[in-house]
Amino acid sequence: MCYSGGLTDYLENNFSLATTLPSSETSSVAVSPATESPEHHNKNLHTLNLELQPADNERLLNLCGQFDRHLQQIEENLNVAINNRGYHFNITGSANNTQMTINLLQDLYRSTSSEQLTPESVHLHIQQSSGYRDNTVSFPETRIRTRRKVIRGRGRNQNTYIRSIQTHDLAFGIGPAGTGKTYLAVACAVEALERDDVRRLILVRPAVEAGERLGFLPGDLAQKIDPYLRPMYDALYEFMGIEKVNKLIEKNVIEVAPLAYMRGRTLNDAFIIMDEAQNTTIEQMKMFLTRLGFGSTAVVTGDITQIDLPSHQRSGLKHVIDVLADIREISFTHFASKDVVRHSLVQRIVEAYEQP
Repeated sequence: MCYSGGLTDYLENNFSLATTLPSSETSSVAVSPATESPEHHNKNLHTLNLELQPADNERLLNLCGQFDRHLQQIEENLNVAINNRGYHFNITGSANNTQMTINLLQDLYRSTSSEQLTPESVHLHIQQSSGYRDNTVSFPETRIRTRRKVIRGRGRNQNTYIRSIQTHDLAFGIGPAGTGKTYLAVACAVEALERDDVRRLILVRPAVEAGERLGFLPGDLAQKIDPYLRPMYDALYEFMGIEKVNKLIEKNVIEVAPLAYMRGRTLNDAFIIMDEAQNTTIEQMKMFLTRLGFGSTAVVTGDITQIDLPSHQRSGLKHVIDVLADIREISFTHFASKDVVRHSLVQRIVEAYEQP
């Protein structure tokens, strides 16, 4: 069984849980109205019962996780109580959340036939199944196909972002850390290179100190800047492998450089990504955007809540949102805390910092 404190304790004391369900070859769902207690009266709580089929102990263990960790994760994120006896699950919470949990458990159980679930994959399934806990209609899924892996968009904003990159010469991805802005942009860049849509990848980042001092780091300028570009290296290694990336860097097919190196250049037939764009000045942003040449695609990513510029300088990213907002050929995708695809705790941290 899986129990979480608070809501579950209340439910155990005041609501009866069904223990028998009809058997079938497919998952079945039954509604069991909660029994009211003379001490408590809550018409907003609903109970649904689910029986998972086919019976398979290994798949059930995979679904629940060690010490029911995955079920506890679902309880915390969807604000429900889950009580299971083998393949029989009892879910209690709001009508909307209980139905989302039923759908999620069925989806996860199907996945166990071919996937070893982890807290990370469960978190992504939660986001996708719950529709980010809003009432929006379904959206078309987008995919990025590289030779090493296929990446699916998670949720409305990621899918919109991917489509925007694939259909616009200039696309912006703006939002908090952990929403996949840089990762998806690099994936799109690798896809374009492997399809021969572009001849080069150019990954750019402004070298702005976030409380550190570059001068005290060892090495020349390129070596000092290198740690700031590490997230883009990591993404490239995942999609192409370390050896291939290093060879393409040696051949100048892939260029990873600080923003200052872009001045005076015109970039044709290239896929250009500028990461951490919130740390550009207005002048630097204009300089970068005017580098775009024929046959090129540019993606600009950043988080306007994490600006490291001196207080007297306005962020070029914040400025460009207003300046270019009405140009139809340019796309802006705005991410929020609900789009975070890292550890669920990251989402809660972002939401806490967004509070006034």
